[in-house]
Amino acid sequence: MEKVRTRFAPSPTGMLHIGNVRTALIAWLFAQSNDGYFLLRIDDTDTERSKPEYEAAIYESLTWLGMTWDETAHQSKRLARYHEVIEDLKQQGRLYPCYETPEELALKRKSQLAQGLPPLYDRAALKLTADQKAKYEAEGRKPHWRFLINDAPIHWDDLIRGPVHFEGKSMSDPVLIREDGTPLFNLCSVIDDADFGITHIVRGEDHVSNTAAQTQMFEAMGAKLPHFAHLPLVSNAEGGKLSKREGALGILELRDDVGVEPMAIPSLLARLGSSDPIEAYDSFAPLIASFDMSKFGRGTPKMDPDEFLRLNAKILHTLPYDRAKVRLAQIGLEEVTEDFWNTVRPNLEVIKDIQEWWTVANGPVTPLVSDSDFAAKAIELMPQAPWTSTTWKEWTDAIKAATGRKGKELFMPLRQALTGMDHGPELCDLLPLIGPEKAKARLLGQVY
Repeated sequence: MEKVRTRFAPSPTGMLHIGNVRTALIAWLFAQSNDGYFLLRIDDTDTERSKPEYEAAIYESLTWLGMTWDETAHQSKRLARYHEVIEDLKQQGRLYPCYETPEELALKRKSQLAQGLPPLYDRAALKLTADQKAKYEAEGRKPHWRFLINDAPIHWDDLIRGPVHFEGKSMSDPVLIREDGTPLFNLCSVIDDADFGITHIVRGEDHVSNTAAQTQMFEAMGAKLPHFAHLPLVSNAEGGKLSKREGALGILELRDDVGVEPMAIPSLLARLGSSDPIEAYDSFAPLIASFDMSKFGRGTPKMDPDEFLRLNAKILHTLPYDRAKVRLAQIGLEEVTEDFWNTVRPNLEVIKDIQEWWTVANGPVTPLVSDSDFAAKAIELMPQAPWTSTTWKEWTDAIKAATGRKGKELFMPLRQALTGMDHGPELCDLLPLIGPEKAKARLLGQVY
């Protein structure tokens, strides 16, 4: 059996977001589950929009997620190879020059649509004589180059969509080279995939028509056709297109602004749209072991970005202290003990939530004491040390019996005095961390 070789080919023209990372992740998991090879190809031929900082962010995002790659390639360093293939395709007659301006092409398209015809290129350029071409050149026109699609039927067995069929005669010849001689993505991608021996191409379903044309490009190059897997595009929770705020969140935004742990992202994206349940995982091992491309369906998967937080909380709730220490050090809380971590982790949604717990437990806290007589009674009824998770109930039961207070009138003044806030973590867990000394001082109105 051939060795599985997959790739991820981002353009360094912006930050990686969950849409393209989902595609990368599925290609990566497929390679990992088959002991295969994974290529990171930087599609940086758009010199105006490609930025070094975006390329650096691609590496940082994938590394933070824990995704490794076997090789890195840059399209900007392969231009000589592209032009070598281009010359061969020109010699075969599969690339031909066209001199229409964008305005002329737009008029043709408008006329075809007005007649109820599909907007296909009419191949007028194939009828040009040498004199006509020379005249255009003398006018200063530079040709763009189209790939001549054969009329033959196009078939492939897609790993997601099943059998796919196109009729070559109903397709428009795609432009592969700009007027300035720059080769476009459609061609460069095929040359790269052929040269690097990519066996499986994972991409979004919006590329299906590109794939149809590319199958003939592979054939014209004498290259073996890879397998294709076209994933349905993700929608928001209501079934609409993902907005930047809802679904195209940058990976580094999720890390830096939201504060999620890296494994919260693949825990959701690796299973989204598949028959496997979405669960929280703290390592890739179970995702790799259970991965099967056939589990992905053609239906549009819906994604709620809040799911990242739900999964993140589950990861934190079972995260052992020896691994949590690294994360705690990153947010400046090296002094957090194992007992403290084990006590508060069931209440964390993101790691930075622990800062609030730490401040409340260790101070300084400015208490809010609105009824000094009630506070004095609470001090009088304060249980003896040591305090445990049952101390809060014992104490509040005693205060309730002595004062007749219950519900909010009982609990809110205590919370405000002990924590300085009217919301926050459960006091049954927090009280032992505060301890009798700080609790008494705060009930007396002292900053502690």
